[in-house]
Amino acid sequence: MLHTPMATRGMVSAPHHLAAQAGLAVLREGGNAIEAAIATAAACTVVYPHMSGLGGDGFWLIHEPGKTPISIDASGAAAAAAKAEGYRERGLSAIPATGPLAANTVAGVVSGWQAALEIGTRWGGRLPLSRLFEDAIHHARHGFCVTAEQARAAVRLAKPLAEGGADAYLTLEGGALTTLPGLATLLERLAQAGLDDFYRGAVGHHLGAELQRLGSPVNSADLARHRSVRRRPLSLNMDCGTVYNLPPPTQGLAALMILGLFERLGVTQADGFAHVHGIVEATKQAFIVRNAHVTDPAYMTIHSTTYLSDALLDRLAGAIAPRRALPWHRETVDGDTSWIGVIDGEGRAVSCIQSLAQPFGAALAVGEFGLLWHNRGASFTLGEDAQNLLVPGRKPFHTLCPALARFRDGRVMVYGCMGGDGQPQTQAALFSRYALFGQGLQQAVTAPRWRLGPGRGEYASDLKLEGRVEPSLVRALREAGHEVSIMASFDQQMGHAGAVVRHEDGRFEGAVDPRSDGVVAAF
Repeated sequence: MLHTPMATRGMVSAPHHLAAQAGLAVLREGGNAIEAAIATAAACTVVYPHMSGLGGDGFWLIHEPGKTPISIDASGAAAAAAKAEGYRERGLSAIPATGPLAANTVAGVVSGWQAALEIGTRWGGRLPLSRLFEDAIHHARHGFCVTAEQARAAVRLAKPLAEGGADAYLTLEGGALTTLPGLATLLERLAQAGLDDFYRGAVGHHLGAELQRLGSPVNSADLARHRSVRRRPLSLNMDCGTVYNLPPPTQGLAALMILGLFERLGVTQADGFAHVHGIVEATKQAFIVRNAHVTDPAYMTIHSTTYLSDALLDRLAGAIAPRRALPWHRETVDGDTSWIGVIDGEGRAVSCIQSLAQPFGAALAVGEFGLLWHNRGASFTLGEDAQNLLVPGRKPFHTLCPALARFRDGRVMVYGCMGGDGQPQTQAALFSRYALFGQGLQQAVTAPRWRLGPGRGEYASDLKLEGRVEPSLVRALREAGHEVSIMASFDQQMGHAGAVVRHEDGRFEGAVDPRSDGVVAAF
């Protein structure tokens, strides 16, 4: 964990060290937390291209001292031509995971940068896009070293990447130097023309035409209709303070429900049976609600805040057996993302996440830029009675859920992780260790983790534990009825978590996951 003195002007946590350094450089030049987050996010799209990209979606939580946090939904909706019956007419019972038919929703990341930058400008932001993209463009043009995890992902997806024309990612080996000149060109054009050009300018027209040529339902008109949306974040009052997360179509509701349910269990010690069992059982209760009700908010009949009421949380917590696991055989989802946390010297804070959904998204390279398009729309279902039915203009369900907390003692914390269904579980482990049990921030991130649900490319619903978990705890969990499997000691499937905390007196704490390739950067 990185502790810094009161003179610190800001801190960045990111899953790749070059991305964190890009944000730090902006803070050094007097940029604010939003400007630093955009620089970090842009760099992530280059140096972590299997995890996030301009062809993906994103969500933001933004905090300014003395004001209610703001959330930005930068996710795209299904194209006007994306209809369930069209897929069924092709003989499909599910949307393909890769290829043009998987690329059936608009990419919202760039619209999120634009919306955040507008807020940053009101904070006195002055740095041009050409500066915010400088590191990203440099790495894309002159090269960066491929991480081992990126190389492994490229091997797993070699066939769809080849079929999708994404040749730039096929020859990658861990430690190899690679360039992405098309992405550098795209960032340079957006820096010159403005971010809106991605949707309603020359770039948007080109991307829309190329998506159509490749066989995607998305076209230029779909891009032109897209706008990011500001929403009131969901919040949960706890004894230690208030925790915030994103409303639907994300699983932010589940993340807050887990914390609210766990707090009601009265657990007093970290990392014992009661801690792990309690969060796992709270996760099951939250996922039952999530799976039944959370979707595009325009299609929800019950407001999500209903599930954060004291009465409902009390009732669900009462259904958790303290020594017995609820049988769990439900379909869950995996995913890869990049979480970024920034707090500047004025206490302004950003918790941001962006994603291509699965590694390399739809594995589809679009246009002269070779831009990877996401496959979030592959999570839509085609059955008429489905909760997440593919409908034109509808947003798919998202696992993305960046978090932020304001403590009663004046601390502000941004935190998050990647990992599909693992995101709210890892958030609960990190937050409970730090905020409820007083562990150090880095210890809370590094300590052995667990995950209910699928691993890499799997859909098993067992409870996965890292190999460092004490054997006595493993035995106790099995005796309670949990179906347990043991993973590697620092397994990538447990996600890449991070956190930044600013104390009321100006001190900073930061943590980054040893399972990632990131750092905490501060000055």
